[in-house]
Amino acid sequence: MKLHDLKPAPGAHRARKRVARGPGSGTGKTGGKGMMGQKARSGPNPYRTFEGGQNRMVRRMPYLRGFKNRWRVEYQVINVAQLNELPDGEVVTIERLVASGEISTAQPLKILGEGELTRRLTVHAHKFSASARTKIEAVGGTLVEVPWDVARRSRSRGPNQAMRPRASADA
Repeated sequence: MKLHDLKPAPGAHRARKRVARGPGSGTGKTGGKGMMGQKARSGPNPYRTFEGGQNRMVRRMPYLRGFKNRWRVEYQVINVAQLNELPDGEVVTIERLVASGEISTAQPLKILGEGELTRRLTVHAHKFSASARTKIEAVGGTLVEVPWDVARRSRSRGPNQAMRPRASADA
């Protein structure tokens, strides 16, 4: 086999479609653009949201009014009443709650103070409400606040902070 013997596999190379080159080409006369109208003309087509002059969908939708904090941390919540189901002296860790399907690892955990607590527990969570804190401590339980590392995006329009090389762990 020599260089001049090489050719693509059958069906791998297709000839370019020659638009508007007469009736025999299959795309003659109007060149595949139909008869008339705005889309048959040369130049750019109407914008993506154009609906033929009708008030378009993006204008018909209501505005999202007010301030929406993009960096708000959304918490998963568990009330102290739900902790009553556990046996006395139990250590409630985040890993245990994830394994039991109570919470997921996507969001931090906050313990709220709704209901009554009668069990003496050691509770691990990212945050506690003031009422939950007093109720757990009132029955002799202990609180362990676990830090939550928030992966923050860059607030500027510049390069993404997450894509920058991180410092080594031993530094």
